[in-house]
Formats: sequence, structure tokens, C-alpha cells
Amino acid sequence: MTDATLAPQPTRRAARISVDRREPRSRGPWAWRDSVALAIAWRYATHALMVALALWNERRPAPTLPDSLLSIVPKVEWIARHNYQLWFVAWVPVAVALLWKDRVSCVRFLWIGGWLSLLRGLTIPLTGLGPVDGLDANAGASPDALWHSWLAIVNPITALTTDAPHLGLTKDLFFSGHVATTFLLWLYCRPHRRLATVALVAHLATTAFVLLAHLHYAIDVVAAWAIAFSIYVVVEGWSGLRSAGAAAAGTGTTR
Repeated sequence: MTDATLAPQPTRRAARISVDRREPRSRGPWAWRDSVALAIAWRYATHALMVALALWNERRPAPTLPDSLLSIVPKVEWIARHNYQLWFVAWVPVAVALLWKDRVSCVRFLWIGGWLSLLRGLTIPLTGLGPVDGLDANAGASPDALWHSWLAIVNPITALTTDAPHLGLTKDLFFSGHVATTFLLWLYCRPHRRLATVALVAHLATTAFVLLAHLHYAIDVVAAWAIAFSIYVVVEGWSGLRSAGAAAAGTGTTR
């Protein structure tokens, strides 16, 4: 028996985690999936399509539902006015940090986030929930008004500096995009302890802002957790290491 035989061998888990996560993983005809530019373009395009579907839903009158949680949570007006900016601060810097630290996971996060956004675009008109505050201001809105709202919302500058998202989107409720996107980001940050802590704090703060702004019903928040986690598990597995295994295979790492 040689010394090499007696030496401890790395486990499959260790081999997977040892992959340099900043390197591309795909080879051959699927290499385009590793492009950061394409992943960002996909994420933006799916967001724009989701907004279009949500605005189409704005024309339909919808009822306000009772909510036992919101009935005891006071509405904070300044949070309601700035909820979009608060989400942006919670989501974008953490996503950029994930890209710098773990390129593979961030690219996968962007692709899966796009599918999550498209699913939200479908569930909004399927459920047809009315505004939380009871004022259905956009019922019967004209196509021209909806078109201008769409242009203002998908433009990052006007979305962050004007009231376009608040005025144009009053019934984009089931499920919460703020909660789902920050929760999915935390799931992809988990292998990196410090970044995961920041992502979790950002997600919990975002969830609190959503409720304090009366932006969504409580069921929208619960559904956001359930749907985002379900999609993550389908793609990455319960352990979240499926992408690491794929990276190891793509870079030729011994398994």
C-alpha cells in the first residue's frame, strides 16, 4: 500500500466547492449562457415584458381584499413613496458584489431571475387582485396612457427619479417582485458567508419595507418566498451545489 493510497482523497463536495467560481463553465454551443452581457440583457428584457403584462392587467377593475396582517401594520408614507429606490439599493449592490465574487452564480442568478420575472408577469393577470389601498385609479386606462407608463417604468432613470412605478403599477400584486428577487439573490449568495449575511439583511429589510408601505398583501409575500425557492430548487437542487458541479465539469476539475 503506497503513501498515495493512504492519503485522504477530496470528497465530491470539496471538489465542487474548490472550483474558481469567477471562471466560465460552459463549452461548445452553450457557451453563450456564460455571457454576463447576455444575462443582463435577458434580465432586462424579461423585466420589460413583465411590466407590459402588468400594465395590461391595470385596465381591468379588481377588488380590494381584507388582509389580517396589514390591518395591524401601520402604513409608513415615506417608505411607500420610496419603496422602488429602497429595493434598488437592496438588490443592485449585492448583485454586483456577487458578480465580482462568484461570476458563475451571478450569471445563473440573472438567467433564473428572468424566468421568475416572466412567471410573475403571468400570475398577476391570473389572480386579478385589486390595489391594497382600495383606490383602483387605473381601471379602464387608455392604451396611450399605458404605453407612456411602460416607457417611464422600463427606463431606469425615470423609474428611480419619478413616480412612474407608483402611478402606473397599482395591481402588480401576486407575487411580490421585491421580495422574490432579493430572496433569490440571498439563495445564490449563501456559499459566501459575509455576502450572504448582507444579502439576508437586505432581503429582510425589503420585506419589511413592502409590508410597511402596504405595497402588497401578505399572501403576495408568502407566495414570493414559495415560488422563488421552488424555482431555485428545481434549477440548483436542495443543496444549491448543482451549479458548482456543472462548473467543475466545465473547467475540467477532478471530481
